[in-house]
Amino acid sequence: MKLASNPVLDKGETYPHHNLYHLTSKDWDLEVLGGLLLSRVAQLFIEAYCVKMRGGTLRFQAQYLRRIRVPSPEGLPESLCHQLRQAFRTRDAAAATAAAVEAYGIADFAEALS
Repeated sequence: MKLASNPVLDKGETYPHHNLYHLTSKDWDLEVLGGLLLSRVAQLFIEAYCVKMRGGTLRFQAQYLRRIRVPSPEGLPESLCHQLRQAFRTRDAAAATAAAVEAYGIADFAEALS
């Protein structure tokens, strides 16, 4: 349970604890995906689906995480992938959100994410 998602990248060097979720992909650059998951856009998906506990913490569960929709990785320009990757590496949620808004094509709704 957390207030917000906190995606991290592990290159197979640790064992995921029972209360952590892990993703693998043959299609995604996991740092680019991490940038999307760090964004406020992904947070809105989580807030829409997860059970909210006392104090506003969210109960992250696999069935809710699976419902997060992401754009096709092939459809993202390299410049946008670079922005998402960099935002993930620097843990810059604002930059991740700005890039995610472009990736999802939802610029008209960007103010609602503030």
